[in-house]
Amino acid sequence: MDFAKAKYTAVISDLHLCEAEPEPRRHPLWKKFKTSEFFFDQQFKDFLHGIEDRAQGEKVELVLNGDIFDFDGVTSYPKDAPFRVNYFEKVRGLFPQPEKSVYKVTRILEEHKLFFTSLAEFIERGHRAIFIIGNHDVELLYRDVQNTVMEFLNLSPEAKNRIQFNEWFYISNHDTLIEHGNQYDPYCLCEDPVHPFIRRYNYTSMRLPFGNLACRWIMNGMGFFNPHVEGNYIMSMKQYLIFFFKYIIRVQPMLIWTWFWGAIATLAHATVDRFAERVKNPIDYEMRIEEVARKANTSAKVVHQLKELFVDPASNNPILLARELWLDRAFIILAAMIFIYSILLIVNAVFHISLLWAIFPLLLLFPLFIFYSKSIRSLVSEYKEPSDRVLQIESEITGVGRVIYGHTHIVRHEFRGNIEHLNSGTWSPAFRDVECTQSIETKTFIWIEPSVEESQTRTAKVFRYKERKFESL
Repeated sequence: MDFAKAKYTAVISDLHLCEAEPEPRRHPLWKKFKTSEFFFDQQFKDFLHGIEDRAQGEKVELVLNGDIFDFDGVTSYPKDAPFRVNYFEKVRGLFPQPEKSVYKVTRILEEHKLFFTSLAEFIERGHRAIFIIGNHDVELLYRDVQNTVMEFLNLSPEAKNRIQFNEWFYISNHDTLIEHGNQYDPYCLCEDPVHPFIRRYNYTSMRLPFGNLACRWIMNGMGFFNPHVEGNYIMSMKQYLIFFFKYIIRVQPMLIWTWFWGAIATLAHATVDRFAERVKNPIDYEMRIEEVARKANTSAKVVHQLKELFVDPASNNPILLARELWLDRAFIILAAMIFIYSILLIVNAVFHISLLWAIFPLLLLFPLFIFYSKSIRSLVSEYKEPSDRVLQIESEITGVGRVIYGHTHIVRHEFRGNIEHLNSGTWSPAFRDVECTQSIETKTFIWIEPSVEESQTRTAKVFRYKERKFESL
C-alpha cells in the first residue's frame, strides 16, 4: 500500500480511550469523567461517515495523532492473571510489561467495541488509518500490543495493508508533518521511540515518561481530579485548600497521604528507571531506522535528524521533579517540624515546658514558607507550548510548510513565521468542574483537502464535530 500520496486527510488526537470506572464508585463524583456516559463511540462512527461524505467519494487518510489509548488510566487487573500482580499494581495499575500492556489494550478495545468496529468498517471501505504513538499510549510500541489491536479489528488481508503504527511522526502527501508533539516536552517524551525498552532482572519493560508515572502513581488515587484538564490538578495552595474542603474532606480526608506516597513513588520510579539497561541491538538499529522512515514516507537521514531535536528528559534532574511534585515543600515542612521538636525536647529536659510551644515557631516560619512556595513556578504548561525554533528546523529537515501537533489539548491554527502550525485539540472527557457540567469544547479535528487555487497544494482547516455537523473554527 502506497501511503505517500493523499488527497484528503483528517487528523484527530488525544481521544484518551480507557476502560470505564468500575462500579460501585467511592462517591458519585469519584472519577465521574471516566464513566461510560461520556464515551463518544457513536459520535466517532458518525464522524467517520461525515468525513467520507466531505471527501465526495474519494479515499480519506485518517491520522490518529497520539494518545488515542490511555494506558495510564487502566487500573483493573485480571483476577486469574497468568503473571504476577503486586500490591502497587492492584491499586495503581499494571506496570508496562508486554503481557500486561496486552491486557490493558484488550480492556480498552472491549470497552469501546463500537469505536473499533466503526474504524474497521471505515478501513474496509477503502480508506486508511495511521496510528501515531503519543505519550499516554507509548505501550503501543510493543509489537504484541499492535498485533492485539489488529486482531480485534479483524480486517481482511487487503485492508490490513491500509493501517499502520508510526513511532512518533508521519509525513502526509509530502506537504504536512504530523506528530503528537510530546518529544519536545521533557516531562512527557519517550527517550527513544526506535528502541524504547529497558531490561529488568528477568523481564523486559519500558521507560515511561515522568508525566505517565505521575498519572499512574498520583492521579489514579485522586479521583476528584480530572487529568485531562491541567487546571484541575495544577493549582495554587489557596485553590487546593478550597477544593479540599468543598469536595474531598468527607470522602478522602487522608488525601495528603495519598499524594505524598504517590509523589515519592513517582520520583523513585523515575530515578530507578534512569539506571536501567536499554534493550538495543546495534546490528538491527539501522534496519529499525529504515522501517520508521518507510512508514513515515521519508528517509533514514530525516529520521536521524528529527531525533536530534528531542529534548532531554526531566527525569535527568530529580530536584526539578521534586519541585514539580511539591516534595521540596513537604520536606521543608517536615525538616522544620523535626528541628523545632528536637530543640524543644532539649529545652524541656531543663525547664519542663509544654511541647505545644512548637506551634509558635512554626507560625513564625509560615510566611517564609509561603514566600518560597510562590517563588516556585511549574514549567509543565510552559514546555507544552510549541517552539518556533523546533517548528522551523522541522520544516527545513522534512521540506514541508505545515506542521501538526496534538498533546496540549489546545486547538491552534497559526503561522509561526513561514510555518503553518495547527493543533488538533482533543476528544477527551474534559470538564472544568468535578460535577462534569462545564464541558470544554472538544471533538475537534483538522481537515486537509485540495486547494481551490491550482497554484497551491492542499489547505488545512480546524473543525469541531458537533451534532453530526462540522463547525469551522
